[in-house]
Amino acid sequence: MSKRVVVIGGGWSGCAAALAAYQAGASVTLIERTDYLLGTGLVGGIMRNNGRFTAAEEMIAMGAGTLFEICDELSVHRDFSFPGHEHASLYDVTRIEPAVRRCLIETGIDIRLVHRVTKITRDSGSISSIHLENGRTIEGDIFIDATGTVGPQKNCKRYGASCVMCIVRCPTFGPRTSISGLAGAEDRDGHRADGQVGVMSGSCKLSKDSLAPELHRKLDEEGLVIVPLPENAAQKMRDKLGAKACQQYALPAYADNVILLDTGQAKMMTSFMPLEDLRMVPGFENARYEDPYAGSLGNSIRYLDVTRRDDTMKVECEVDNLYCGGEKAGLLVGHTEAIVTGTLAGHNAVRQLAGRPAIELPHDLATGDAITYVREEMDKPGGLAKKYTFSGSVFFERMKERGRYTTDIDLIGKRVDAMGMTDVFANAVLKTPTPV
Repeated sequence: MSKRVVVIGGGWSGCAAALAAYQAGASVTLIERTDYLLGTGLVGGIMRNNGRFTAAEEMIAMGAGTLFEICDELSVHRDFSFPGHEHASLYDVTRIEPAVRRCLIETGIDIRLVHRVTKITRDSGSISSIHLENGRTIEGDIFIDATGTVGPQKNCKRYGASCVMCIVRCPTFGPRTSISGLAGAEDRDGHRADGQVGVMSGSCKLSKDSLAPELHRKLDEEGLVIVPLPENAAQKMRDKLGAKACQQYALPAYADNVILLDTGQAKMMTSFMPLEDLRMVPGFENARYEDPYAGSLGNSIRYLDVTRRDDTMKVECEVDNLYCGGEKAGLLVGHTEAIVTGTLAGHNAVRQLAGRPAIELPHDLATGDAITYVREEMDKPGGLAKKYTFSGSVFFERMKERGRYTTDIDLIGKRVDAMGMTDVFANAVLKTPTPV
């Protein structure tokens, strides 16, 4: 019988973990609470900006390029700059999920949508199975928690503006379940600089058709629209910059202007904005929110139930067969960051099944340095109030200071090869399984 890896959570991290585990030789089941994969990636879209370019190319050189290649193929704008960010790619959020889903299915991964986990069963210090809200049980040899940190409704009410009807859709599909919490891990909450628990998602989506025709046309052609805000509206925006999850976008330009990016939708780079203020801006007189629907009042609350883990992505808890990735694994913000941690979790899960030692990504690579640095910083006073990303804020500055930020693909490949990591994720650890 082939070894079974069960991934809970189908966001970018869960999809990356599933691909890595299958590539390493395990049979893989991917469990997702909703009817779509990719989670917040359904309304995200930004790749390769700033140090994310370096991280993406490191992962490609290490044999984990599939998801990055899909994003590149579906990018509507490439080598694109916007305030504070260079050489970005913007993938089409309306086309990305079907493409990723097809890729996973064709690979041989068993995807179970609309399957919400409610509890686990332990046996002799290990998780033996997970139990679903629909009454089914799924057994496995090793498990990966990629459930994220967004919601549920009670947290958005407690720390935000109540449920703002975002892409996570807790009212329909039920609240997120922390697998690490069920396994006895210490889950912690990120918070804002003022000490308030949780942070808000950093962008909204507007209907392109609700914009003035000239703005719609410019967004399609150039990928970027910047329109100055009236001073009274700009002051409101300045007051809430510190609440954003995406601190790499908490720059003055994002308070003084309405900034739109073209991701197939009109991505507005602010957590929320009262509709009456937005409609006072020329070109936005008919503006309508698509995500969250209550974008006038707030956004989804994130960074709740972040778990403790080591640098192999193994969860520090009462069971010995649980790994984690994505926001669950730390305040490392973004799609690229989720793919990095998910990939390492999926690969190391299979290495454990094969009785082989887990790997850590070398600290001389940006990806390896980020995994260790974020874990260590979160344990320091004030560390849970910071946000870490390859594209800005604290960690991008560290990348530049240490000479790890580069867009030279050949140089990145040489660095990976010098660490002995070329194609490490492309090589099977177990005998390749028969597709489910």
